[in-house]
Amino acid sequence: MTKSPLIMRHAVLLAAACALLQHGGIALAGAGAQPSFAAAGATPGSGAGGEQNAGAAATQGMQGDVAELTRLIQRGALNELRTTYNGGYGASLFFYPQELTYYVALFQDKQFWRVIKSQDDVRAEQIYANFAQQTAQLAEAEISRTKLQAQTAFLQRVIDLSQDRAKRLQADLDVAQGQQAKAAEYQRQVRGETALLHDEEQKAQVELRNVQQQVQQLQRQTEAGLPAARK
Repeated sequence: MTKSPLIMRHAVLLAAACALLQHGGIALAGAGAQPSFAAAGATPGSGAGGEQNAGAAATQGMQGDVAELTRLIQRGALNELRTTYNGGYGASLFFYPQELTYYVALFQDKQFWRVIKSQDDVRAEQIYANFAQQTAQLAEAEISRTKLQAQTAFLQRVIDLSQDRAKRLQADLDVAQGQQAKAAEYQRQVRGETALLHDEEQKAQVELRNVQQQVQQLQRQTEAGLPAARK
């Protein structure tokens, strides 16, 4: 089926317009969903223009894609399609509906690190997947550090609790040992007093027998020559 000249003309004009918007950096006003990290006050750091690295935007006076993406976010002109977080790193895929343009951003701690701009949705998805994979790799050390910090803090709490328990047990042991020493001393004292009382009791028994014998002797002397008592 042959396309009409009018349709072909519109297609050519649309392609030309897209190319102009892609490479000329023209920004049009528009409305869209406010990205989540834009609401948190994200401000771009140094970033890349198109396929360039982070230093390019700084050398261009913040006129690259990082600055452009930041302005669009601040205006609420973008739709945030996807976002991946790994530790302090993240990747986002934005869509600018008025220009049919995708922005793929790599950022750290809410600061844009690299931005790629494309009108090819398949390529944008591929770049986003690559950026998301990069965030996982970049965050490995940070995530390991976070886990180790938590494990160390947990072990320190266990150590503190164990030391506190040891102090309590030592205090109880000191009390028990002190009380045991007092009890042993008391036992020695009681045994000594018991021995003395035993000696005194033996002496008292001897003295009692002597007195009883003396009483009986005196009784006999007193009753000498008297009739014996009836039994």
